[in-house]
Amino acid sequence: MNAQTFSALAEPNRLNIVDLLLERPLSVGEIAKKLELNQPQTSKHLRVLCDAGLVEVQPEANRRIYRLRAEPFQELDKWLDSYRRIWEGRMDRLDDYLQVLQGKKTLN
Repeated sequence: MNAQTFSALAEPNRLNIVDLLLERPLSVGEIAKKLELNQPQTSKHLRVLCDAGLVEVQPEANRRIYRLRAEPFQELDKWLDSYRRIWEGRMDRLDDYLQVLQGKKTLN
């Protein structure tokens, strides 16, 4: 993972754009309308997301259609997986402890 990915996703409007693009590819105008942003502001956010490699753009006639790139999100998921395993282990131990407190389990 790189800091540019986290920096791009840290801004709420950009995170909202990513959420919109999860549904389907959209033009700048469609994104701006759905998020009630002006088009230049939306374009700036999309440029940051493009520079971070999170979205790609495809020209269609006089419109630019933006879509998410899967690879950076797969990389993020892989990075988060190590933390997910740590928390799952801790939650399992907490569950065991709670069962001991409730008398449903004994300590080994």
